[in-house]
Amino acid sequence: MSQQGYVATPPYSQSQPGIGGFGPPNSSIHYGHYGDPNSSYSAPQPGVSKSTVPFGSPPPVGPPPPGAQQFSQTGFQNGSSTPGQQPHRFQSPPPPSNTGASYPPYSPQSQAAFPNTASASSPAQLADQLNSMQINSYGPGTAPSSCVSPGHPASFQGPRLPPPPTQQQMGLPPTPQLPPPPANSVNGLCAQPALPPMARQGGVPGPVPPNPNLQQLPGQPPGPGYHPQQANYGPQMAASQLSYPGAFPGGPAQLAGPPQKKLDPDSIPSPIQVIENDKAARGGQVYATNTRGQVPPLVTTNCVIQDQGHASPRYIRCTTYCFPVTSDMAKQARIPLAAVIQPFAAVPPNEAPLYLVNHGETGPIRCNRCKAYMCPFMQFIEGGRRYQCAFCNCINDVPPFFFQHLDHMGRRMDHYERPELSLGSYEYAATLDYCRDKKPPNPPAFIFMIDVSYRNIKSGLVKLICDELKTLLDKLPREEQEESSAIRVGFVTYNKVLHFFNVKSSLAQPQMMVVTDVAEVFVPLLDGFLVDFEESRLVVTNLLDQIPELFADTNESETIFAPVIQAGMEALKAAECAGKLFIFHSSLPTAEAPGKLKNRDDKKLLNTDKEKTLFQPQGNYEALAKDCVANGCCVNLFLFPNQYVDVASMGLVTMYTGGTLYKYNNFQLETDSPQFLSDLRKDIQKKMGFDATMRVRTSTGFRATDFFGAIYMNNTTDVEMAAVDCDKAVTVEFKHDDKLSEDTGALIQCAVLYTSMSGQRRIRIHNIGLNCSSQLADIYRTCETDALINFFAKSAFRAILNQPLKTVRDILMNQTAHMLACYKKSCASPAAVSQLILPDTMKVLPVYMNCLLKSCVLVSRPEIPTDERAFHRQVVMAMGVADTQLFFYPLLLPIHSLDLKSDAVPAAIRCSEERLSEGGAFLLANGLSMFLWLGTSVSPELIQGLFNVPSFAHISTEVTSLPDLDNPFSKKLKHILEQIQSQKPHTMKLMIVKQREQPEMLFRQFLVEDKSIYGEASYVDFLVCIHKEISQLLS
Repeated sequence: MSQQGYVATPPYSQSQPGIGGFGPPNSSIHYGHYGDPNSSYSAPQPGVSKSTVPFGSPPPVGPPPPGAQQFSQTGFQNGSSTPGQQPHRFQSPPPPSNTGASYPPYSPQSQAAFPNTASASSPAQLADQLNSMQINSYGPGTAPSSCVSPGHPASFQGPRLPPPPTQQQMGLPPTPQLPPPPANSVNGLCAQPALPPMARQGGVPGPVPPNPNLQQLPGQPPGPGYHPQQANYGPQMAASQLSYPGAFPGGPAQLAGPPQKKLDPDSIPSPIQVIENDKAARGGQVYATNTRGQVPPLVTTNCVIQDQGHASPRYIRCTTYCFPVTSDMAKQARIPLAAVIQPFAAVPPNEAPLYLVNHGETGPIRCNRCKAYMCPFMQFIEGGRRYQCAFCNCINDVPPFFFQHLDHMGRRMDHYERPELSLGSYEYAATLDYCRDKKPPNPPAFIFMIDVSYRNIKSGLVKLICDELKTLLDKLPREEQEESSAIRVGFVTYNKVLHFFNVKSSLAQPQMMVVTDVAEVFVPLLDGFLVDFEESRLVVTNLLDQIPELFADTNESETIFAPVIQAGMEALKAAECAGKLFIFHSSLPTAEAPGKLKNRDDKKLLNTDKEKTLFQPQGNYEALAKDCVANGCCVNLFLFPNQYVDVASMGLVTMYTGGTLYKYNNFQLETDSPQFLSDLRKDIQKKMGFDATMRVRTSTGFRATDFFGAIYMNNTTDVEMAAVDCDKAVTVEFKHDDKLSEDTGALIQCAVLYTSMSGQRRIRIHNIGLNCSSQLADIYRTCETDALINFFAKSAFRAILNQPLKTVRDILMNQTAHMLACYKKSCASPAAVSQLILPDTMKVLPVYMNCLLKSCVLVSRPEIPTDERAFHRQVVMAMGVADTQLFFYPLLLPIHSLDLKSDAVPAAIRCSEERLSEGGAFLLANGLSMFLWLGTSVSPELIQGLFNVPSFAHISTEVTSLPDLDNPFSKKLKHILEQIQSQKPHTMKLMIVKQREQPEMLFRQFLVEDKSIYGEASYVDFLVCIHKEISQLLS
């Protein structure tokens, strides 16, 4: 928002050239929508005045002009208004004119009058101890109270911005009595009640009148002061405000003074508090999706979702539920406009499954022009004979069989009887036009491909797999209404050559056929390779008994890999069906064959421009992946490495085909079997779609421009997936191609064409409507941090394939600073430069962003194995919002405080070492790893109850599961473990960690609010850093 006609006076307007990686706009390579050259804030040249700076402008003389405050009485309410009504809009300020009466009102803002001496590049200072939070509500006609620094002689005024947001005032500029310590120390923050305007006498605070709207939250992490419903439809913006002295260019940072207390971590925004507030406000309730642009409960909040016209947040979550009307606004805020779509998300039993709409021969009803499917957004006209497409505005005739009269509201009489008119999500039965070669598909098949090289036989892995499959094949997935599964199964074993098995039900014994020509793989048999398990049960069981014995004396240690995938794909192609390969593999494929890999794990490449090559596949795997997708062949890979296996290359086909990668380092039968078998059982029983294509359509004015996930893109619009299961999510970014309208909003329709588990061709449709606004405050008010982090993680993890790591990290920092600086400049009421102001919906964005920057994928350290980084990168690319939320900010539970009388799980605590206690036991989980940390003085009763041993010294850290004991404590903890496991795609192996023992180092990496063992910033340090970047952008 520009305040025209004012010139900022130095020293505030001087830029600090070249600090913090913000060079000229074109100096760094950009990816995604990051750093669009037009969108970067131009830093003013030293000494050049800049008219848009909200601080440092001399106030006009005289009182604020009349009529400058045009806020309606009804516009202010603390908390959320009724969900049905449209949010009130803020009045924008009158246009500048030369009459002199059009300035926005000003409120006095006191600030240090002395110029700074410290160099701006020294670490930003934090203020004195922050122990409490205030929330101010401003009534109509009163200027927001600003944070005043007591004792500063000169009161300094800055222009006030029109929307008066509610802000959490956190902190204070420095006072002369306590000068800040030397520049390298990080001190505490202090909070002072913000003073109402009447309590100031020339910049020195007078007595503070009591303010009934102030809510004191003693010693507890910040939560919004109103009912913490993120939807918050009233016009207020909530913000958290932290203050750092010496953060505007050059405060007196070098003066000696008494030592200051360290920053109180309870005073900075807490992810746990945000999660708990949302649970308290919206947990256990029914959330109805009947309003366009409403913000759903957080992904961590359990509630019942009722589809009333927009897709459930289980299927689609957005980075913001209100899009800016113009691309200029979008560039100004730099908030990515994206949706995370999980089209096959699992739905709890108490929510309705998707309805299947079948129009017989005619097939789904679609718009003639843009091909969008019939949905609740379509507008029926001319008595119901025609309808206007909500996506492209084309007028279409209603087919005669679909005709229905309209009621007095212009709505069809059968509105509630038809899922496609009243629900956000539903399915259509597809006709032959939607099938390959215009003929109905065959049911899919599963092919099990087992590496029978020396190591896998000797470790007992092959026998373990064969024994498990005997019982598991009874549990193949099927449609709800079917008696048995339609999925057929086949078996292959391999080392340097391939062995196919004929398990036709008429055979007495299975037959083995060996393919030695691995350069040109062919399938030696058609009939008898893919069979119905029910019919061939005896032959298959016989085969699974024989495989471990058949290869018991092998000494073949070399393996092939690409020909194995090729063989599975050719078998599915020959059977004319889609399907999934389950490959169990353990070593780098070094045998002479296509796809042979060499060890290229070179630590010398770390922190160089060539580091990106470690994440790029070698060999011909990209072309193989493309063939697999074209033939509907999904590849699931179970890896059992005990050294480097080049996950970046071997896992590529899995990622492109919508498969899942599992990795068990140094697999030991006794300790690792439970984790592996649990993963295999979960995976085989997953509900999924095969041979899928996804298309995202939008209403006019914007379009989908970029797609991230375990997907393959053949062109710019079709997302192709050989298979898609309940855990896979695709993140879609949108860009403007015209102006959006506040009336019609922004509509999104995601359609997935796929083959069901029974072999039916279907189209699954999810629709969602978002609001549009010309006020930046509305965009910030409806943001969702969890979805933003999902987007940033995926875009960064893709970018490292072709950009140096430092560039990618800088872009993430830059982007975070830009989003928050734009908020402070355009939406928050004026505050001292030394105050960090965070929008309420983004107050934990810094902590999550720091967790992302600390993830092993973006940190190059020789101690972190390259395969581990490639594995994490690949797993995150397919994650939905709930999974990335837990992955970047782990769950930490104090289990010593279990309440055995209730079903409640103890409240989570923040991921920091300060929260652990010697007498406690803590459970940590992030979706891939799980730890049970035990303090040295944990109570003997707890040890006895969980481990059945008398003391701390007797606990073995070798075990990976808790013994089954018949006591309430053990049962309760087991139940909690099962609950956490059941919601995540990968099974977490439990690791027991004792305080002050070596493995504790591994556990500490997950305490993400602390400084990492590799020296990565703590949450507090990161806040200081981000604050410095923001101050630079605004100075």
